[in-house]
Amino acid sequence: MTAVHSADSRCGQRTPPASDASDRAWDDGLIARRARTEHEKAGSEEAAARPPQHRPATALGGPLLSRLDALRELVGLSRARLDGAMLAEAGRVLEEAAARQRHSLDLTVVAIAGSTGSGKSTLFNALARAQLSEAGVRRPTTAAPVACAFADRADGMLDRLGVPARSRRQPPRPYDPQLAGVVLLDLPDHDSAAAGHREQVDRLLGLVDAVIWVVDPEKYADAVLHERYLRPLAGYAEVTFVVLNQLDRLSADAVDQVLDDLRRLLDEDGLALGEHGEPGATVLALSALTGEGVGELRDALGQFAARRCAAELRLTADVDGASRRLRPAYVADGRPGLTDGMRLDFEDRLAEAVGARASGLRAERTWLRGAERACGTVWGRAWRTYLRLRDRPGVPGAEDEDEASRQRRTASRPLVEQAVRTLVHEASAGLPGPWAQAVREAAVRGAVGLAEALDEAGAAAPVPAARREGDTGGWRVEGRRPGWGGRRSGAWRTGAWRTGGWRTVGRRTGAGRTRGAEAPRLVRPRWWAVALGTQVAFVVLQLLGAAGLVAALCGALDLEWWIPGLVAAGSGAGAPVLAWGCRMAARGPARGYGLETERRLRGAAASLGRERVLEPVAAELLRYREVRAQFVVAAGEM
Repeated sequence: MTAVHSADSRCGQRTPPASDASDRAWDDGLIARRARTEHEKAGSEEAAARPPQHRPATALGGPLLSRLDALRELVGLSRARLDGAMLAEAGRVLEEAAARQRHSLDLTVVAIAGSTGSGKSTLFNALARAQLSEAGVRRPTTAAPVACAFADRADGMLDRLGVPARSRRQPPRPYDPQLAGVVLLDLPDHDSAAAGHREQVDRLLGLVDAVIWVVDPEKYADAVLHERYLRPLAGYAEVTFVVLNQLDRLSADAVDQVLDDLRRLLDEDGLALGEHGEPGATVLALSALTGEGVGELRDALGQFAARRCAAELRLTADVDGASRRLRPAYVADGRPGLTDGMRLDFEDRLAEAVGARASGLRAERTWLRGAERACGTVWGRAWRTYLRLRDRPGVPGAEDEDEASRQRRTASRPLVEQAVRTLVHEASAGLPGPWAQAVREAAVRGAVGLAEALDEAGAAAPVPAARREGDTGGWRVEGRRPGWGGRRSGAWRTGAWRTGGWRTVGRRTGAGRTRGAEAPRLVRPRWWAVALGTQVAFVVLQLLGAAGLVAALCGALDLEWWIPGLVAAGSGAGAPVLAWGCRMAARGPARGYGLETERRLRGAAASLGRERVLEPVAAELLRYREVRAQFVVAAGEM
């Protein structure tokens, strides 16, 4: 009729709560793997070799202390992210563990709980071998908890439990050796109609090391007992005894049937039963009135107390329960975080928003137009000058200003917002709610003013020059200084400065509006000057050839007419051929100039994105990983 597991199984290595293997392997490089030192192993082996009755219990075990430290660190790191109510239970567990360690762990506090008329007080007296608690027909009989300590110096523990001095009883001396170190509590009825009885029961059940639930054949299936107490306390099976009392009222067959039904109900409650040597609750049948089965309960209770690990088992169950309820706030669904692909995608979106590609193409076209103007035919240059003056007479540099207006870079606000939203969605996918919210808030804070900063970065991005000072391997470029903004007093000023080693030239206006990020003015390469000189020579030859042809046809020049005609025709054909060749030769440098412009603008946008959004988001994810690592230790999953 009994199912008593061995005392050794209660104090053995605990099996950690089941968890998803993918959760435990979420980040093997980040989650700490703590192992016992050789000194701790030697101490554990030496303690295990001692007889149970001589094993001192002066401190909690190393694994439990590590879990309590991790839980304390977890609560501290999470206060700014989680609701206080969610962390309240973990805080209570830490306070209870600290309070329990201030008292001797050699003491095992066992509460006897049950409903009205179940025979708690009678069992209390039977275990104590004396009439210490009033038992009778009047209900409720026990109005206040009654204590009986089988040990000296238990007053401090009873003070902590709030048991008044008038309710403390002394068992017969010498103390029963089977119950050495046990402090028995006879609790009020949990279903009592008297005010305050249930509150006393609930308070003490949160403080004791173990509990004996006494049920009778009539109320063992009481819904209040199972729903309010046994089911929520299913994680405390190793420190729970369930006793079917009043065995004398049942036949042998009825006892077996009631016990089987009781075990079924306990199994439905999730309360593991200590059968076949496995750790779990002890289920017994006895009669406190006749004494049948009481000796078996005393033996089981004595073996349990002799191990001096009840407090550790109880606190371990407390930590398990707190960790189980905190799991949804710390365990992610998947592998959230910032991957290289997310970062590159975010930077690409910002580059698209600031128009890096388009700016590179414009810069390439600017270079090509500069080459065409410098190396084109003289007649083509004159025609373009005429058209410009005709369209906008008296405005010097109008073509440059038109180009400048086309060169101004303004970041697309919708594209910037979309880039941030996409990053947040991908980085926080699978994160628990509080941490996903923290990632979103960090990204939103960083995105404030990001578009404006991209505008400034686009305007101030240094224009690449193909030649540094003293470098003859590339090409040079001049440009008006960007980013002055607003109105400034004073005359026109022209100056030169260096930006990252590149030579630029800028100017700012006085009373009028300043020019924005204007088109670069190219400093002509040497081969442009050679091409221009050749074009001028072609024009001179054309004029000379035409004049000679007219003179030869008029007889003013003693020369065959076809000679000056050939000179004029050859120079006239050579000019466009040279212009075409220069355009072909300029494609390579123009392409490089455009790519360098795109690269620099893309780099400026990526730098702002990293500083304002990526780094804050990464910091929040790193903080989550830190608390996740602490949770793994606190939950005993390492």
